[in-house]
Amino acid sequence: MTPNGFPGLPVRIRTYLDAHTRHDVPTAADCFGPAPVVVDDGRTHRGRDAVRAWLDRTSTEYTYTTTPLTAVPHEDRRWTVTQRLDGDFPGGTVDLSHTFTLDDDGRITELTITACT
Repeated sequence: MTPNGFPGLPVRIRTYLDAHTRHDVPTAADCFGPAPVVVDDGRTHRGRDAVRAWLDRTSTEYTYTTTPLTAVPHEDRRWTVTQRLDGDFPGGTVDLSHTFTLDDDGRITELTITACT
């Protein structure tokens, strides 16, 4: 089994998920391309500086553990990864869907995070 329990997951997505879980902002930030877009919690973060600031905030805001649920490949270098988070945030448990889009070099260009309903 690969890190995060997802065999076949592209290396930058796997590295990002592992780094984010460990609160390793520099490694997570290095997984993104030169002009990334992240949509999380109803907010859009555009560009490397904004994504880095988002990573800094989300890596320290709450304490949580993750459980891998699914990883689904799509056309056009897209993957959807679903994880369960258990922690000290409001509600205590949430399943989050992370939809990644990769560029030709395998870097993350877009990431959209939504709560599963």
